[in-house]
Order: sequence, then structure tokens, then C-alpha cells
Amino acid sequence: MSFMEVDILEKISQIVSNQLRAETDTVDEDADIFEDLGADSLDVVEILMAVEEYFGITIPEEDVADIRTVRELAEYIESRTEE
Repeated sequence: MSFMEVDILEKISQIVSNQLRAETDTVDEDADIFEDLGADSLDVVEILMAVEEYFGITIPEEDVADIRTVRELAEYIESRTEE
């Protein structure tokens, strides 16, 4: 895990905890956003909008289906910011 990925992971954890009104320490990097954290589809849309705004990217709908955990979202963001 690179230094950049750690920063991305921390920021995504903050965004997820803010959107779900959860304690930051409950947002584990391996947490399933839907099952473990209890996000519904509206929560996920709001999380993705916040992530897109913060990182200045767009996440296509077809890519969203492959993202289940906080770590997967961080890895996706890292791959998009390296392009």
C-alpha cells in the first residue's frame, strides 16, 4: 500500500463516516459499504458524489457495481488519479 493510497483511504473513510453519520473508527477499510455499514442506494450516491467532488473525478455508473468496500473505492480512486 503506497503512501498516497493511505491518504486516499483516510479521506474516503472520513467521507463515508460523514455521509453515514458513523464514527470514523467503525469505517474499516474492509467494511462492505452496503452490508457492514448499512448504506442504502441514496447513501452510496451521496458518498460517490462527495468522493467525485473531493478528488475531481467522475466515477462511471458501470464502475460503481464493482466497488463494495472502502478499500476497493480507495484503490479505484488511486488508479484514476494516477492516469
